[in-house]
Amino acid sequence: MPSILFVCLGNICRSPLAEAALRAEAERLRLDLIVDSAGTGNWHVGHPPDPRAQAVARKYGIDISGYQGRQVKPADFRRFTHVIALDHDNLADLRRIAPRDDEGGAVAELSLLLDHVPGREGQAVTDPYFGDDAGFEVTWAEVTAGARGLIQRLVRA
Repeated sequence: MPSILFVCLGNICRSPLAEAALRAEAERLRLDLIVDSAGTGNWHVGHPPDPRAQAVARKYGIDISGYQGRQVKPADFRRFTHVIALDHDNLADLRRIAPRDDEGGAVAELSLLLDHVPGREGQAVTDPYFGDDAGFEVTWAEVTAGARGLIQRLVRA
């Protein structure tokens, strides 16, 4: 069964929204997936998602208030089949954190979320944290497109 971990910096905006979008798409298509999210930083461990992220998810019928921030761990690279970064800085951090072959190696395939959206390959998901509510709408649209593209890829595999 595919298992996907979405990773951003703090795990309170983009990655929980990506987790929610993928869960919703998988449920709509009746697919079994394991989905989680984490941050490369530890500032928000144990905290719920940003209230603006909760509001945009709720607008689309999804409750993420029970999600809790956590920090990515080397073991995640063996636990998940896909570790998906929301931007280039976090992708670079994930490459640094991933276990080396002499440490048991990583199983997970690394990518950017928008690599799974035709025409958006190599692009980062918009970080809405320092902006207004409209930025969360943009992020929701991007993570939803990424979730749909990722599901299509997983179904074809």
